[in-house]
Amino acid sequence: MALKVELKPNERLIIGDAVITNDDSRTRLYIEGSSPILREKDIIRPNEADTPCKKIYVILQLMYLSKTPRDHHDSYFESVTEVQNAAPSTASHFDAINSEILADNYYKALKEAQKLIAYEEELVSNAQSPECV
Repeated sequence: MALKVELKPNERLIIGDAVITNDDSRTRLYIEGSSPILREKDIIRPNEADTPCKKIYVILQLMYLSKTPRDHHDSYFESVTEVQNAAPSTASHFDAINSEILADNYYKALKEAQKLIAYEEELVSNAQSPECV
């Protein structure tokens, strides 16, 4: 069964190692095969990764899009160790992400990492609240 993707005007999509940019009108694509696919809304560019968990997300993107995801494991686990040392409460998020990595489900690992980023935002927001100051 083909994956149906609708692109907004000028929206980008990564399929494998190719970037596809839509023109000025909406487009519907039907994609068959097993190449990794990322919509623009699910992409964090390295220069946009302004928090530790967003940097981990970028590493997971590289794993997902790579033909050799293990090439990125060392940098991933180094980053995870740093985050967990600073915020031990993130452990359950990393358990979920790591389970998906071990099963070679890198897209699902990215989805779990989105939850981690939301949790990170919550932690930062709570730390900056007037009650904590």
